[in-house]
Amino acid sequence: MNRKSFLTSVSSPKKVDNQAIIAPPPNGGLAEYKGAWTENEVIHLLKRTMFGAKKADIDYFKTRTFQQSVDEILNPTAALPDPPVKEYVTPTNNTNTPDANILEGAPWILDPNNDGTVNSLRRQSFKKWWMGVMIHQDRSILEKMTLFWHNHFATETSVISNAQFVYKHHLLLRSSALGNFKALTKAITIDPAMLVYLNGEDNSNKAPDENYGRELQELFCCGKGPASLYTEEDVRASAQVLTGWRNDTLNISSKFVESRHDKTNKQFSAFYNNTIIQGQTGPDAGEKELDALLDMIFATEEVAKYLCRRIYRWFVYYDIDDVVESTIITPLAQIFRSNNYEIKPVLNALIKSEHFFDILAKGCQIKSPVDLVVGLVREYNIIFPAVSDYKTYYGFCNYLVSASANLQQSIGDPPDVSGWKPYYQAPQYYEIWITSDTLPKRNQLTDTLIQNGYTFNGKKMVIDAATFILQLPDPSDPNKLIDDLLKIIYRIDISAASKTQLKVDILLGGQSSDYYWTDAWNTYLTNPGNTSNTNTVKNRLRDLFRYFMNLSEYQLA
Repeated sequence: MNRKSFLTSVSSPKKVDNQAIIAPPPNGGLAEYKGAWTENEVIHLLKRTMFGAKKADIDYFKTRTFQQSVDEILNPTAALPDPPVKEYVTPTNNTNTPDANILEGAPWILDPNNDGTVNSLRRQSFKKWWMGVMIHQDRSILEKMTLFWHNHFATETSVISNAQFVYKHHLLLRSSALGNFKALTKAITIDPAMLVYLNGEDNSNKAPDENYGRELQELFCCGKGPASLYTEEDVRASAQVLTGWRNDTLNISSKFVESRHDKTNKQFSAFYNNTIIQGQTGPDAGEKELDALLDMIFATEEVAKYLCRRIYRWFVYYDIDDVVESTIITPLAQIFRSNNYEIKPVLNALIKSEHFFDILAKGCQIKSPVDLVVGLVREYNIIFPAVSDYKTYYGFCNYLVSASANLQQSIGDPPDVSGWKPYYQAPQYYEIWITSDTLPKRNQLTDTLIQNGYTFNGKKMVIDAATFILQLPDPSDPNKLIDDLLKIIYRIDISAASKTQLKVDILLGGQSSDYYWTDAWNTYLTNPGNTSNTNTVKNRLRDLFRYFMNLSEYQLA
């Protein structure tokens, strides 16, 4: 299916559901890419592994070789970001726990607080902070992978409630994003936030709760494909293995309570080779049985294949046909297993592959709301206040958190434990992002940021088109200006005739000679005090940028 045709023909969510035409996936296998390493390939790499492709980042990686670029992207060096701060104001009528221990502008993450109002404010503070971290990301894949794991091990801050648990859970995803999948799965299993979210803290020998035991297999490790043949008995046995874990709110941690643990042997099905996990006693019984459970689950081949499919859909394309399954997923899974479930070797093989850089891989994704929102802020170098001006900084971030949520991707709160539907709901996948409701809202967002901007606390968040094009090689030439701009913001080019028409109608103001733009731009540079000319230049650039962001090509990555 032509992605542009899909975007321009959307009339309702129902219409999307009825479209079962799927465009072919990219060609090629996992052999290392040996083609040209040009600006086009750099931009493709950055748009898939980061949020947007900033001109400064493009120029930086153009000075690196292909190998150096991928290696650097897969090996982040930046320190953990400073934690979120108290930028909110606690209601004066809050007499229970008024959050008085924390000064405004100071981190709240180590201050226990059971008040519902305070925790609600802190959860919002966390979301604003996370948005800011994504906007100010380093030149690595870390932010994309952190969001990947948030979608994979999906939790909802609104259900977890405790903001300290929320933050600790996020740090676990962030610190483990490029590490070992099995180790991360173990840590997630006894993570305080997950123990709340999937009822693990209520799972006891007297009342086993199957919620996490089911999702551990169905969503986190094995998936729901035809080769995942675990049974209801396996779910029940898993729940028994996981009994006894509780949360310690004061210390922001979990703990094992032996008296709540099921000490009997647990029998599993033929899918797991009829394994029996021996019941354990003692203070380390919970961890011993958890290790045995994960050893058993990760011994199945389907775990590696399932996770590789999810990574593929996140970074490449949603359609996994028989060819992709055999030439990409199966060998990736072998790499995964042979490297004891380390994530980085899988990403390295995929991102360096000829398949990843195939022409059909470019522009075949529809941007997620986070990709759209964070990407446009980064690509257009929208000016943010200093973090020290925390009121304004968090205010800007809050606008973007709300914008993404308005487009159906609320960071911190995916719709349920399955994550966001565009990453698993066949046959539409990414196409679910675009509906008759969300597409106009996308255009409204970009219109706002290129026209009047968003003002908070006396400062404005706005796209400065005139400053942006100063980065381009020759903005005085209207033809080069359009070409160089579209190289950055589009993955699928538009026709030469369309470019010419836009040049004449917008940059030239209806005139036929390129001189009309060149003269106006040069005058703007040499005499910015010429109000009439300056307004003309800025208005024409505003209209050009707005038009490009309203075209369907802008929604593709």
